[in-house]
Amino acid sequence: MMMMMISSGRRALFLLHSSRLILSARAFTPSLVSQAFRPGNSFLPSSHTFSSTKLSSLPMANTIMDGEEDPYIWLEEVESPESIAFAESANAKCLAELGDPTETDTYKRVLTALQSDERIPHVRMLGYEKDTGDMLLYNFWRDANSPKGIWRKTTLQQYQSADTEWTTVLDLDKLAKEEDISWVWKGYTALPRSLDSQSGGPMGRVTRVLLNLSRGGADATFLREFDLLTESFVDAENDDGFSLPEAKTRASYKSRDVLLVGADTGEDSMTSSGYPRTVREWKRGTKIEDAPIVFEGEKTDVSCGQYLLDESDREGGDVYEVQSRSISFYDRYTYVKKQSDDTFTKLAIALNTGVSFCGRWMMIRVKADWEPEDNGSDKTFKSGSFLYVDAGSFIEFSKAKADGDEDAIKNCNLEYHVLFEPTATTSYSGYSTTKSYLIVYILDDVKEQLTFYKLGEGGGPFVQVGGDEQGQIRSVSASPVDSKTSDLIFQTTSSYISPSKLVLADANKIGTDDYMVSELKSLPEMFDSSGLEVSQQFATPKDGTRIPYFMIHKKGMKLDGSTPTLLYGYGGFEVSLGPRYVTSVGISWLERGGVYVEANIRGGGEYGPQWHQQALRENRNLCYEDFIAVGEHLVESKVCTPQTLACRGGSNGGLLTGNMLVQAPDLFQAIHIAVPLLDMKRYSKLLAGASWMAEYGDPDTDDWENFLHKYSPYHNIDVSRDKYPNVLVTTSTRDDRVHPAHARKMVKKLWDEGQGKEWPVYYYENIEGGHGGASDSRQEAFMTSLSYDFMWRALTNALPRK
Repeated sequence: MMMMMISSGRRALFLLHSSRLILSARAFTPSLVSQAFRPGNSFLPSSHTFSSTKLSSLPMANTIMDGEEDPYIWLEEVESPESIAFAESANAKCLAELGDPTETDTYKRVLTALQSDERIPHVRMLGYEKDTGDMLLYNFWRDANSPKGIWRKTTLQQYQSADTEWTTVLDLDKLAKEEDISWVWKGYTALPRSLDSQSGGPMGRVTRVLLNLSRGGADATFLREFDLLTESFVDAENDDGFSLPEAKTRASYKSRDVLLVGADTGEDSMTSSGYPRTVREWKRGTKIEDAPIVFEGEKTDVSCGQYLLDESDREGGDVYEVQSRSISFYDRYTYVKKQSDDTFTKLAIALNTGVSFCGRWMMIRVKADWEPEDNGSDKTFKSGSFLYVDAGSFIEFSKAKADGDEDAIKNCNLEYHVLFEPTATTSYSGYSTTKSYLIVYILDDVKEQLTFYKLGEGGGPFVQVGGDEQGQIRSVSASPVDSKTSDLIFQTTSSYISPSKLVLADANKIGTDDYMVSELKSLPEMFDSSGLEVSQQFATPKDGTRIPYFMIHKKGMKLDGSTPTLLYGYGGFEVSLGPRYVTSVGISWLERGGVYVEANIRGGGEYGPQWHQQALRENRNLCYEDFIAVGEHLVESKVCTPQTLACRGGSNGGLLTGNMLVQAPDLFQAIHIAVPLLDMKRYSKLLAGASWMAEYGDPDTDDWENFLHKYSPYHNIDVSRDKYPNVLVTTSTRDDRVHPAHARKMVKKLWDEGQGKEWPVYYYENIEGGHGGASDSRQEAFMTSLSYDFMWRALTNALPRK
């Protein structure tokens, strides 16, 4: 779900949320690795895929009572004949009642937008051309001709032209056909040029990558080494290429011929959460089972990992090797050694502290007030602060502290430098680096701003040199073109109603008219936003906390409660929601005249760690109270009424909307619950669920009786109710993060207990798609149309009567 170390990338977030439930890094349950959702399978739901099994022929049971065996546990067998029969019959029933989304205008327009050639092809720089010295840029691209996608390359010079010429490196559709496997792209890990004897140095090129390919969109991937010079896979048998079977593998290069890898190598190699428990140093040409274990955690840990970070290109920097043992989702032991060290040193930091490195500096994100009295400072660093300290000195201090050497501790002379300290309205959001600059992202009442710092002379302390004077209602990212050799950045901006724009900028020119080098790409308007405006409002739950939300609506909207309004939320894992251009929302909701609302409820990261920590475990209900308060504020403001209000959320957000069904059913006319957690009694036993107990609690302890049962939607269905709002539940058979049984069991129970009552519940289970819910653009358009059309029809009294 969240990264174990502070990322030098845009955000240390690994959740999925955008038009596939608004898939960006914001909406689905977090994963433990940097793994963006990459759709890529051509499955298209159609009537011929459904079996003829009738739902009435499947097992039926009554309400689950505490202490009783779960009568729907048979639906936890993901691909059993009975479970698949349930899914296929439910799908057929759903489409028979709601219609085929592929025949709708919503589907056609969303698909056209998703496959448009006018989308921005975002790129990653992987070195320089040998002959011209031009930068080599790589992009993964899907369109109507390549639904699974192609990996392609161009040069920076070409990328700056209006008609960029691309060269295909790998055709995933062709590969899938040749190997008869429905491959989905899951990204890659590059061999750093500094670790590669054949790269040609800093001005050379990346020669090898580790590709991650998934069957049908699952988190588990196949690892295959790929040669960028020959543009082909490195054969595992004849050329000793690195290759591993399907698992939740974590791997990176230690050198050209050595990997640091956590993989499923048999018994006890994985944690109870399903992630690597051991790290092996795997040499080329040997068997993974014979590779020595160089680091390991406990079976009950969430995961452990190890990697190299080469900061020797920055003055005073070094090559840092990092080991991280995550004992819970947020707490970890961190061990570091520099290239000249013989052994690793356990860092003397709080378990929930995030660290990374930039040149000679160790970057620290504090998640609880920290008073390092014996760490060379008499200051108290507030939770949410972002600071740095000399890495070598801190490593030596940590050694001395572990040895109890008081004299050595005093001689460390640590000096802490604060880059950001939060206020009541501001929070740290992430950072990125160029060769000479550090760019810090700050949220001020959820409005984003950038601050630029330049690395001091001789690798000295950072000096602030410019940035935004105040936050704006927009999304902005500034990623380095090549952080090893250049201060050029790719800067992308967008907002709820302004399409994305990508420019090439020069950090050396920040604050001047020459900052923007060239405008690279612009997304045209994908929906009609004329007459729309964005406002920020605040709601107040019963404890008096100020809860912000963004609202997009027509200017001059009548406040008579008649406008169909969609409320979206997430509220978990310190994930912040915020402005970005989402075509599917514009086409499917805003163009129709609807109001779209995003609630920045507690549990998220909009106001830093404390905003998240306020809604953990026994206080989880605060995020639900916040969401209800926003809904009630919309009604009180006469934006809508309960009859014209819908809500939507996925994964942890599905738990949120599931609780809206059982806690506030009279506030909503329609609810979409996507890829959800719903059974909080058994969630920790299903797939990656054990890794989230720091967020929710442990149901096998007193946590269940004390608080967890209160927000387990599966256990809080009110059989005495005659009426529930319209509900659509969606999930994916191939979701190996949040088990599809959460959705299956909830729906089956609602159907069984709702017989003879007005409980309109629809269910659709995509047979492929992984945790994102869809694995290619056609599936994405299908699921988008299904959900948005369902909600719109529910709010406009156009659903069929059940």
